[in-house]
Amino acid sequence: MTGSPNALCFGDACPASGAPCHVQVEANGLTISLKAGDGAQHAEAVPFSDIAVSAGGLDHDQLVVKWAGAHGARTLYLKDPEVIRAFRAAAPGHLNQPFEQAAEQVRQVRHRRRVAWGLTGGALIALVLGLWFGSDILVDVAVDRIPVEWEQKLGESAYRDFLAQQQIVKEGPAVAAVGEITQRLATEIPDNPYKFDVTVVRSDVVNAFALPGGYIVVFTGLMKKAESGEEVAGVLSHELNHVLQRHGLERMVKSLGLLAVVSILVGDQQGLIGLMKQVGVELLSLKFGRAQETEADLTGLRLLNWAKIDPAGMIAFFERLSEKDDGRVEWLSTHPMSAGRAERLKTELAGLPKKSPEPFTFQWKAVQESLGAVPKAS
Repeated sequence: MTGSPNALCFGDACPASGAPCHVQVEANGLTISLKAGDGAQHAEAVPFSDIAVSAGGLDHDQLVVKWAGAHGARTLYLKDPEVIRAFRAAAPGHLNQPFEQAAEQVRQVRHRRRVAWGLTGGALIALVLGLWFGSDILVDVAVDRIPVEWEQKLGESAYRDFLAQQQIVKEGPAVAAVGEITQRLATEIPDNPYKFDVTVVRSDVVNAFALPGGYIVVFTGLMKKAESGEEVAGVLSHELNHVLQRHGLERMVKSLGLLAVVSILVGDQQGLIGLMKQVGVELLSLKFGRAQETEADLTGLRLLNWAKIDPAGMIAFFERLSEKDDGRVEWLSTHPMSAGRAERLKTELAGLPKKSPEPFTFQWKAVQESLGAVPKAS
């Protein structure tokens, strides 16, 4: 690598914690030098015309540079003042406004931080020490400071590790149906920072789960149990909203405890990366809290309504599972159901704007038959 690392790069070929790299500002753009997976040095020239800039990072005082090149989408986090000044001096006019917006955002965040620390001071540490297990506000603040790119890499790592041990359904009516449902839902999400990756896994378990960053697994057992595509859409909408509300990341930070929260709040980037590496597939065993499940239920119901998918399917599926085997269905072991929860969904649905549902293009009976299920007679 030419020169010492002065930035952190995220992308398809980079590790979950980011790749340290050296950025050199040239007349027409940036030259980024980093080591490839085989240890060889790699340099990539990125013209200013391909670059988008914003503010971000743990301290919200880093310059975030994004572009799409030969190696896929890349995100660069710059904190070195000299590099940022050189970048600003060399950048063409079309980047001036984004620079000013980023600078203003940094000033606002730093002002809010000074006010917060001035009000709390040493009492903050006492609060963390004494009230950690009841202090969800601090967890929320910490999670808000974690960039989406980091969250995606973390979730992807656990996702790939899990799928390596599973029998994946790679094509066919079930995969097409799940893809259509996901597309219908994702299209209705404004300013969605996630690219959802949903995989169908062959298993009799009646389950689906979401990981941070937009990674979702649907088991064929759930698709066999559902009586319509609308019922599966209800489960998927619920899981997508776990991602959108960053529930997995919240549970992860909460489980890591005091050290993780303090490291995030004070901007200890390397400390947080070290903690994240310890989590790995433990993400798969994290359980959502009752408040998170309720939030995913209600926001999921609203998303179904916006996408013109009959929300009644979600309620019907949950009600049927809650009655089965005295509630001892495996899906419910991680998604606790009660009559009150179903009633809450009905109340929410009654208050939503009325929309005419639009049918899916697939036939649900054909989807189930492709999985070896025997659909109920109509």
